[in-house]
Amino acid sequence: MHPLVEELLQQVPVVLDGAWGTQLQEQGLPVGTLPDLWNLENPEAVARVAASYVEAGSQIILTNTFGANRINLKRYGLADRVEAINRQGVEISRSAANGRAKVFASIGPSGAMLVMQEITEEELDRAFGEQAEILATAGADGLVVETMSDLKEAQIAVRAAKRTGLPVVACMAFQAGKNLDRTLMGVTCKQAAEGLLEAGADVIGANCGRGIEGFAELLRQFREVTDAPIWLKPNAGMPEMVEGRVIYRTTPEEFASYVPALVAGGAQFVGGCCGTTPEFIRAICRVLGRTG
Repeated sequence: MHPLVEELLQQVPVVLDGAWGTQLQEQGLPVGTLPDLWNLENPEAVARVAASYVEAGSQIILTNTFGANRINLKRYGLADRVEAINRQGVEISRSAANGRAKVFASIGPSGAMLVMQEITEEELDRAFGEQAEILATAGADGLVVETMSDLKEAQIAVRAAKRTGLPVVACMAFQAGKNLDRTLMGVTCKQAAEGLLEAGADVIGANCGRGIEGFAELLRQFREVTDAPIWLKPNAGMPEMVEGRVIYRTTPEEFASYVPALVAGGAQFVGGCCGTTPEFIRAICRVLGRTG
């Protein structure tokens, strides 16, 4: 296990941050716009989101780099700005953390499908390796491969991230199947746990996909096959479209009420994903008996 993960596990549970995309939209980011570009075009807004989570009590915050791999950026005509976007993303979060929280940089899916032969494993490895190296040299404390549906892609990303020497978290999004406990590509928790750990992940888990009420079952399935550290970042319920706006109905207090059971069930890292805010992090801190 990576030494930093061992250090963090001395203060379990570790409180993570909440959503970035929906929070940036609250800052004025138009729906459908690539959030990562705001690292360059509106860094003050990105910094406000990062700082708000530190103030709320997050012990680890992410970076606004979820979609900043070369493959995804190429769709926006931004492939030549891979380094600038990723480096600035880390610098913004590091400045906001100011030593009060660790910064784990976000690496999301490529958006291209291996199964459809839209991309090769070698191309994915190069793209994830490039992004991971930039994030590492910019000063990230760790890397988070997140919201993955394809286990093969996730493994490629994890192996690329591990080459930096930083601790690597790997999460998949479970939202499909009769019990909403499979990824969109049909991957089960058991398959994810075994595959991500085989690729070298230091911490595994789930983010996005569904609301927190279903995460106890995901956690149970993970714990059936591994005692590795678990990272959970659920959504604030399922998204609903109301008058052209996406809303999430779970309140911070409702969300936080599930956290003690997740911790008791063996989750060492807990935060939020889509629809969650700094108020959700404060609520988590309160139910854990911490300030926030």
